[in-house]
Amino acid sequence: MEWPVVCLLFIAGIAGGVINALAGGATLVTFPVMLAAGMPPVVANASSAVAIAPGHLIAAFADREKLPAVGSHIAALLAVTVIGGIVGALLLLALPDRLFVLPVPALIGFATALFAFAPRIAAWSEARRRGAEPSRRGGLIALAGASIYGGFFGAGLGIILTAVLSLAEPNDVRKVKVLKNLLATAVSLAAIVIFILRGIVLWPQTLTMLLGAMIGGYAGGYLVRVLPAEAVRWFVIVSGAVMTVFYAQRYWS
Repeated sequence: MEWPVVCLLFIAGIAGGVINALAGGATLVTFPVMLAAGMPPVVANASSAVAIAPGHLIAAFADREKLPAVGSHIAALLAVTVIGGIVGALLLLALPDRLFVLPVPALIGFATALFAFAPRIAAWSEARRRGAEPSRRGGLIALAGASIYGGFFGAGLGIILTAVLSLAEPNDVRKVKVLKNLLATAVSLAAIVIFILRGIVLWPQTLTMLLGAMIGGYAGGYLVRVLPAEAVRWFVIVSGAVMTVFYAQRYWS
């Protein structure tokens, strides 16, 4: 690789790590850069997924005060995300390049709207169930869908996971962010195992971006601790809106 490409991949990794820690959506930066490095779309997606995966975990442990206690519920969430990530990765590899990006704009737009209105939806849901606990089955089904999407492409996975988790925790942004990063790690690791076994990861480019993503992930995890909750919420909403427009113009025009 030439030095300009190395620098571009490294900087994109840092930016992606920060974005994933705060809101999700690192693929908005990393995937186009992988394409610019000359990779075909599926290879670029797989290599990008490998590069940014550790950033999720680093961001989660950077705010370890909010890490959830290990129990049956967390184990169920992790199991669902792992299975979903594997299914999504296998679905990606079964489709032609031109088809795997078509649903992305609609999925990101829906997830952004869901996150923006999560407090109102949660209040309405609370009134409907009159103090009963949120439906765990419904939550697991939504999480399974998000995980399949994450293994399939991953752009906006953090926003989708944040939207799903915010229905149960609409007023604790930090707790949602840490759990989102933990579950995104499970989805990503499950998917990248499939990608690596299929031999579609280009390692020189991937490792360069991965180093930057690890640095950015830790920095982003610190920012989640110090930024006001409302600022983080608006960062998520604006990021989601930008990604929706970007991918709609790219893949629907």
